[in-house]
Amino acid sequence: MTVAKRIKAAIDTSSWIRRMFDEGARRKALFGDDNVFDFSLGNPNIEPPAEFKLALTQLVNDAGEGKHAYMPNAGYQATRQAVADYLTNHNRQVFSYSDIVMTTGAGGALNVILKTILDPGDEVIIPCPYFMEYNFYLENHQGMPRIVGTRQDFSLDIEAIGGAITESTKAVLINTPNNPTGKVYSERELLDLGSLLSESSRRLGRPLYLICDEPYRKIVYDGIKVPSIFDSYKESFVATSFSKDLSLPGERIGYAAVNPDISDKDSIVDGMILSNRILGFVNAPALMQRAVSNLMDVSVDISLYRKKRDLLCAGLASIGYEYIKPEGAFYLFPKTPTEDDVEFVSVLQEENILTVPGSGFKGPGHFRIAYCVSDNVIERSMTGFEKAFRRHT
Repeated sequence: MTVAKRIKAAIDTSSWIRRMFDEGARRKALFGDDNVFDFSLGNPNIEPPAEFKLALTQLVNDAGEGKHAYMPNAGYQATRQAVADYLTNHNRQVFSYSDIVMTTGAGGALNVILKTILDPGDEVIIPCPYFMEYNFYLENHQGMPRIVGTRQDFSLDIEAIGGAITESTKAVLINTPNNPTGKVYSERELLDLGSLLSESSRRLGRPLYLICDEPYRKIVYDGIKVPSIFDSYKESFVATSFSKDLSLPGERIGYAAVNPDISDKDSIVDGMILSNRILGFVNAPALMQRAVSNLMDVSVDISLYRKKRDLLCAGLASIGYEYIKPEGAFYLFPKTPTEDDVEFVSVLQEENILTVPGSGFKGPGHFRIAYCVSDNVIERSMTGFEKAFRRHT
């Protein structure tokens, strides 16, 4: 065998999301694009805002020298300062460019953070359901996932998190707004989590870290605000990207930010900068760093995603599906009308509807619908959703 055993094992258990996306491509080739309703991948279908395209045009036409040279591994200081100014305006702390490392997307940011803080065998507590790629990121750095449940409405179960903390715990990793549920953790939940981690850190005699993955921060509905973990707990990191709010997933641009009050900050930031280099990222894409510098408060029209959410929820509710209405992101996580979510997703496939079983997120008995698709796809899929539902009721 030429492939490493652990990579072969990872391939065999790889992401349901990509598996279903590939199935969608196969079905489109067989039945035609218009006859397949692909809700498998969280790939934004709204074009980037006009401000981004204008910024990109100006940058491409910039004849200045040195625009494509090596840069500091943490990124351009001007871009890092722009991020710091944005965070200062949205948090109680004052951020500096030195608190920011520009990364190749949120995935790059998480890997940089985990490589910096994890020793072999360290555990990271993750509330489920969750984005299963986290498991691979932890394995990259010899960390171990410690999975805990959430409450019935997908809110944090602080008691369960507390019960999972051991001598091996290094961090808690949360995702808000959440993929796959669309849940936004409340300020009360985050304050309670911060109190738990502060108390546990004192007991263990070392910091426990809180990492928040939040690429959907700006995609929220109904006046809901996403509370900041920086305001809840000082030993904290944020990993995020511009992939969703600017519709730039292919450009791989994001950042990792540390709480300005974090313990041993200089060593941590130095570790993150080194990790960015030796993981092979080296630095975030230069052109994209310059492009997003003046777009910190810009996003796509979020009302378009709200319309899609409401259209989907209304249609499924009229059929009889049960769900908790998402507060953010662009995912719905309904209950399946049968206990076997994998089997039900297979039934939906027979109607050329591509979704992802909840088991792929450690949330059995549910399935994920990524509604970042055209309104027409949502409307035309309802007949198939109803046929699948009636087969189990």
